[in-house]
Amino acid sequence: MTGRGQPPEVPPPEPPGGGEDEYRSVVFDEAFIRAARLQEFSAQERMGEHAQAVRPRPGRGGRRTGARQALLLVLLVLLAFGTAVYLGVRNPYQIPQVQPTEPLRSTVVRLVPEGPVPGGPAAGLFAHSPAAAYRTGAAGIVLPPAAATTSFSEGQVRAALGIAKDYLVASSLDPGVLAGRTVGPARTLLDPDQQPQFDRSVGGTSRDDGRHAVSGWLVRFDPHQAVLADPAVRVQGAVHYAEVAGDQLEVTSDHTFTYAVRPAASGKAPADRASLYTVHRELRFRFDRQDLQTHRTELLISTVEAGPQSCDTDTSGALRPLLAGERADRTHPAVTDPYTTGQPAPSALCGVLAPKAQPSP
Repeated sequence: MTGRGQPPEVPPPEPPGGGEDEYRSVVFDEAFIRAARLQEFSAQERMGEHAQAVRPRPGRGGRRTGARQALLLVLLVLLAFGTAVYLGVRNPYQIPQVQPTEPLRSTVVRLVPEGPVPGGPAAGLFAHSPAAAYRTGAAGIVLPPAAATTSFSEGQVRAALGIAKDYLVASSLDPGVLAGRTVGPARTLLDPDQQPQFDRSVGGTSRDDGRHAVSGWLVRFDPHQAVLADPAVRVQGAVHYAEVAGDQLEVTSDHTFTYAVRPAASGKAPADRASLYTVHRELRFRFDRQDLQTHRTELLISTVEAGPQSCDTDTSGALRPLLAGERADRTHPAVTDPYTTGQPAPSALCGVLAPKAQPSP
């Protein structure tokens, strides 16, 4: 037995839950202590002049990590900016700003014959005229090879040339357009912003003001005066293209169209009553990328020389050829007063048709 006053040789009972387990949740390991941002002063230091019980620890990983992240962000911004500048300089197919659509400016010059208009069978007239070697119809509109420009690919240039040819065919060769029965084939190829001007020109309000003459947009004969004697129109000319300022593509066409016409009469006119009528058209088209995507164009300038016809004939609504055996009322242009402002009178825009331009006997 143990003596009185000595504790029994039994370990003292532990508190419920165990001593170490009770404080296990608040024990800090070495890594946690090193990462702390505040450090407690020692007992000896707290006895000194320090009023505070803690002091900030020197920054380690936290500050260095923040600095590295900031530096990385700056580098990413600089890299993105440099990439954007590089691509902006090197990319040849940048998207340009949309340019406003310009209205058509047109000029129609009437060509007056010096004598009576030669007549005869259409085939014989063609064979004895400068159009004898011309191709027939759309085959006469020959396009140049397409090549890429600074801002347009080869395919885009080819598309522009194709649209220009489609407009030339629709406005110069379509039988319905020539006879005045329709204007749709040409209208659908125009930029929507130009269609209102086109509609005013062909809708009965045409006038020779350089903006609203039908002949500036298309070839249309007065159906009450002349009709085609031969549907095979003779054509010859050239097409060119170039990129212009503002990342736009311009196509210019220069063609001569020779038509065999006869008087519009009930019933078929005699075969020997045909005559030739020549229209020289110079057109300038403009394309942006939206035009190429929608298969449309802007017609900027149209210059037309047409004859034989009288100098005082109004061609704002339709062309009115002089037919076989007819003479011009006047062989010289009307007197023009340079002190009169405004647009020139219709009769002032005419010239003399060269004799060699007519079929030889």
